[in-house]
Amino acid sequence: MKARPDQVKFMMVDPKMVELSVYNDIPHLLIPVVTNPRKASKALQKVVDEMENRYELFAKVGVRNIAGCNAKVEEFNSQSEYKQIPLPFIVVIVDELADLMMVASKEVEDAIIRLGQKARAAGIHMILATQRPSVDVISGLIKANVPSRVAFAVSSGTDSRTILDENGAEKLLGRGDMLFKSIDENHPVRLQGSFISDDDVERIVNFIKTQADADYDESFDPGEVSENEGEFSDGDAGGDPLFDEAKSLVIETQKASASMIQRRLSVGFNRATRLMEELEMAGVIGPAEGTKPRKVLQQ
Repeated sequence: MKARPDQVKFMMVDPKMVELSVYNDIPHLLIPVVTNPRKASKALQKVVDEMENRYELFAKVGVRNIAGCNAKVEEFNSQSEYKQIPLPFIVVIVDELADLMMVASKEVEDAIIRLGQKARAAGIHMILATQRPSVDVISGLIKANVPSRVAFAVSSGTDSRTILDENGAEKLLGRGDMLFKSIDENHPVRLQGSFISDDDVERIVNFIKTQADADYDESFDPGEVSENEGEFSDGDAGGDPLFDEAKSLVIETQKASASMIQRRLSVGFNRATRLMEELEMAGVIGPAEGTKPRKVLQQ
């Protein structure tokens, strides 16, 4: 790692809990490696908030990107006793996107799309990985906003087309054999990835840890989540974060059912049922009456 912790920060999401956990406590991390899929969607939203804050700063300073902003900081520091801190680059690494899409597909997809559209000029970049390159994991909107792709050996041409928009990855040999398609290339380039053993990774990480202590940023902490799917508990905030959206949907359609909320908001059935309960407690819908549809009490 050639960059100092004040130059580059990482946010790592590892639902499998074994791939990236070795990097815990390195000084480059914004927060400890996120292993809970429900916390991951909120952590991604924190990065989106940071992106928006940076663009507000750029507008005030009168620059277009992170390079211009840091140049202004360097110029100010050379002329003043009071030193300002340059903005670090942020790299978001998601090891298994499929797990996140199963738990909170709408929130995760929205965050990825917003970061893909605007984050590069703000110095925020993403690396998304999945072992299941199906269209329900890599949606069309995600593909459109993540233009650079890497494909390792896959089992079929369908998977290759999902990743690269063309065949080829199904013919790779494995063991690091890969195709890389960058944003400015029409066709993928065949490359050989290097193998780094677990012992090598551990030695490098231990060396980095001896250079500086971890300095986590509390503003990126996603907070705690309850055992129930999608229920966040963070300070005084209560209820489901999708409550307002569910309320608007029910009032607009004048229909209320868990299956509709599940389908329209892309959530699981258990979470849709809890949203229905919250809507009832808030007086938006009436109580269940057997097989009859619930009444919508607000217009």
